[in-house]
Amino acid sequence: MKCLVTGGAGFIGRWVVERLLRDGHEVLALDDLSNGRRENLREFEGRPGWLGLVDGDLTRAEVLQPLFKAHQWDLVLHLGASIHVQKSIDNPGPTFQNDALGTFQVLEACRRQYFEHNGLNFDAKHFDFDRDVPKLVRRAPRVAVMSTCMVYDLAGDAAIREVHPYRPASPYAAAKIGADMLALSYFHAYRMPVTVVRPFNTYGPFQKSNSEGGVVSIFLKRDIERSPLLIKGSGQQTRDLLYVEDCAEFVVAAASSEKAEGRIINAGTGHDVSVNDLAQLCCTAGNRVEKVPHDHPQAEIMKLCCDASLARELLGWQPRSSLEEGIRKTRSWLEQNRWAW
Repeated sequence: MKCLVTGGAGFIGRWVVERLLRDGHEVLALDDLSNGRRENLREFEGRPGWLGLVDGDLTRAEVLQPLFKAHQWDLVLHLGASIHVQKSIDNPGPTFQNDALGTFQVLEACRRQYFEHNGLNFDAKHFDFDRDVPKLVRRAPRVAVMSTCMVYDLAGDAAIREVHPYRPASPYAAAKIGADMLALSYFHAYRMPVTVVRPFNTYGPFQKSNSEGGVVSIFLKRDIERSPLLIKGSGQQTRDLLYVEDCAEFVVAAASSEKAEGRIINAGTGHDVSVNDLAQLCCTAGNRVEKVPHDHPQAEIMKLCCDASLARELLGWQPRSSLEEGIRKTRSWLEQNRWAW
């Protein structure tokens, strides 16, 4: 298949690209490099199926349209987004533009390809399924829209299923909820094969280890450089930590499955760990762990544990890597790739 990955130079995007190439597909990455890095994709240069990286802003239709005219996409994996909670609180505008408007532009580009290659007028009024759908000879590209576990309300002791209530505790979470619902509306309004993928806290090689990175990479980087590990708040908050290769396998499986169309699907391990305990797993003997004030306590979710039973049922997916194994792999990669710090 021919695949477009938005946010393809980012952390998870890079691993999705690798998974698609390994499966024998052709892949083009689109990324504005505001968070992604060219270095993440360097090893794919010259590899069969690699169509390259386009540096462009997915919120602009004029960037997307040429890519959809030049290629007939079978899969569109939409991972491009602003993902920093605190930045969304400080200045919500860019997050809304990138996450909500950006998703709209990607969906519209897919809809245009869908309509035009079936001889339908993209601007026609009163689209009617019974009248128009039987005429279709080519399906729309399958679309997977990346969501976040940060959309969920407080969960008590329960693992979180897809039907769990939402709580937009930050503009980032709100923008993602809007993008998710918009994506599902294209399934219902146009019968486009759209799936919302919602992996829990993903970590692993190529994740940034600065303030924009994930807690595992931040802890490991600070431990490698012999700096104290800093826990925000009480450290009693828990995370369901999903190794990035397992996450990429999930995203590709969901994007490729007819059973996943029109669904929101969680992915996680089903086991959560407190940030206090995680710090001890990442901390080598003699290093220190310190508590610091939380920068956005109002947006914190104290317990994040995923119920991934729907992913197992629909996709046959389950994670392969234990937390201890994933931490070892991530530490080894950070030690060997200090350019990524």
